[in-house]
Amino acid sequence: MEASELLKKVRKIEIKVKGLSKHIFSGEYHSAFKGRGMSFSEVRDYQYGDDVRNIDWNVTARYNEPFVKIFEEERELTVMALVDVSPSSLFGTVNQMKNETITEICAVLAFSAMTNNDKVGVIFFSDRIEKFIPPKKGKKHVLRIIRELLNIEPQGKGTDLSVALQYLNNFLKKRSIAFVLSDFMAAGYEDALRVAARRHDITGIHLYDPAEQELPPVGLIHTLDPETGEQLWIDTSDKRTRERYEEQFKQNYSYFRETFLKSNSGIVSIKTDESYVNALLKYFKKRK
Repeated sequence: MEASELLKKVRKIEIKVKGLSKHIFSGEYHSAFKGRGMSFSEVRDYQYGDDVRNIDWNVTARYNEPFVKIFEEERELTVMALVDVSPSSLFGTVNQMKNETITEICAVLAFSAMTNNDKVGVIFFSDRIEKFIPPKKGKKHVLRIIRELLNIEPQGKGTDLSVALQYLNNFLKKRSIAFVLSDFMAAGYEDALRVAARRHDITGIHLYDPAEQELPPVGLIHTLDPETGEQLWIDTSDKRTRERYEEQFKQNYSYFRETFLKSNSGIVSIKTDESYVNALLKYFKKRK
């Protein structure tokens, strides 16, 4: 993409989402995530009514009387976006493609974090780690993230969420707020998610196009799988074909939902012809 064209697109997205982040999402974001990160401050004598789970057994044994750990709210959070840039995101039959919706949502989250004085970073992934932007603060950094979202050219052809989750867990030792933005057309990531969710507060944001949920009966169509390169002719007028197609979508979604909920992670599902603003606001309010 030419530099001038890229700058125009960055500016367009900035104008569109910055207002949302400042006037709509900033308060909801703060309420949903602030106060959940706690760091150790000190120990003091145990007092009646203290949570026994906070007893510091090492100090208690040393002084032969009970002491408890005192925690305080972390003043600064680290927000990470794990962004699926595999070829399957380059699909859309309505207002825009999935990757364009992902870019806008990621920008909203980044500006919300910036407004809250939090750090924000991004892991771009396909079937490998495509690019890593370490978490930092500031508008200049957020605009760099948007530029990368618009201009990245992935090398991988498939999708492997395990790679991204393992990278998150290995690189960030401190707890973070992590959003995984993907169509989740993959499986086999339950172990990596379970391990990462022990340390990080993870939310899966599932993006899908209406045509992926239900195949329209428009006759014989020629299709190309962007990740495998396989080309097929599909008779969409055949009811059994449409039913099998719909069942595949349901299986992928059920796996995503069950896997994330089992690991105590949050989920949001957004159809590209619907408002992601309403979906995110509903999720943030629910987290309160």
